[in-house]
Amino acid sequence: MKRVAVLGATGSIGASTLDVIARHPDRFRASVLSAHRNVAALAELCAAHRPELAVIADPALEGELARRLAAAGVRCAVASGHAALTAAASGTLCDTVVAAIVGAAGLDSTLAAARAGKRLLLANKESIVLAGPLLLQALHEGGGELIPVDSEHNAIFQCLPGGRPDLRGSGVRRLILTASGGPFRGRTRAELAAVTPDQACRHPKWSMGRKISVDSATLMNKGLEVIEAHHLFGAPADTIEVAVHPQSLVHSLVEYVDGSVLAQLGNPDMRTAIAHALAWPERVESGVAPLTLATCGALEFEAPDLDTFRCLALAYQALRAGGDAPAILNAANEVAVEAFLAGALPFLAIAEVVEGVLAELPPQAVVDVESLVARDGEARAAARRQLRRAC
Repeated sequence: MKRVAVLGATGSIGASTLDVIARHPDRFRASVLSAHRNVAALAELCAAHRPELAVIADPALEGELARRLAAAGVRCAVASGHAALTAAASGTLCDTVVAAIVGAAGLDSTLAAARAGKRLLLANKESIVLAGPLLLQALHEGGGELIPVDSEHNAIFQCLPGGRPDLRGSGVRRLILTASGGPFRGRTRAELAAVTPDQACRHPKWSMGRKISVDSATLMNKGLEVIEAHHLFGAPADTIEVAVHPQSLVHSLVEYVDGSVLAQLGNPDMRTAIAHALAWPERVESGVAPLTLATCGALEFEAPDLDTFRCLALAYQALRAGGDAPAILNAANEVAVEAFLAGALPFLAIAEVVEGVLAELPPQAVVDVESLVARDGEARAAARRQLRRAC
């Protein structure tokens, strides 16, 4: 019986994880659930899954959570705040941690789980983008294992021999991450000048939160995934490519030096990757409908338009610059996307803000979490300055 902490339980990854767990009550138990501020949703999940601990990130809401659980007859411990979340990730109530907190807020709990030797199911790409070297060091020191839950990286994991995290000596020539192209594939810059947040959040294949939906629309999400693949698999930037694949059936590919190209296919449903990561090296039923090849139709692939969707090019730039440049990129993007969603920044200006911050803050070496947090703050302040210029 694996005891699973689902951090970010009220989001889409959390919902998919809990669905898979509920299908296998003899194998998995949701022992810890957390949410940011959605008390009502967290209380409902606790009533359904009966965890041992519920954590709400906002301490002001702990009392309300406790009252809701008591009213529902749910008997579990309640905690709140940043320290409680980190303690839950590293504590004895779980052996597996699903890191699904969106953004930089998930960094500390992800590192804590790695240091504690947990099986870490990484859905929070920002943690490895911000602090890739620190996360890998924490995994090494803790003796745990990291299995990616992003569908693209999980696909690569499945296509590598033994899911090996280091490509040296593996005969791998290229990693090819697929991208749906988002809701604006094929559009020109002129056509994107006036798009709205609601339009950007209408992903053609995936149901996601608003921030990650915007990242998909700008292709920044794919850029963050390129950086993530670099850290996860030890792949240089020049060996990681992106192919736009609008059907979203091929989730990624691995090309070997002998000319073989292995691909992982499946219907676009996060439960496939989650079930694989929970049960690995075994396989369990995920609830995802089988892929019927005869009805798939043609599978299309095309190169990304880096001139129109400049965020992907900026991510490659940050990866090649090294040091904390990816953390600077991520922080600037979070500020810019938040402004866009609030109606305070045009869609195309997201890339302009990020580019301006990268130019303003030359990269520094990644030393520790404290210096990264400080640089994250600097980048956000610089992004706000860029916003004032852009607006």
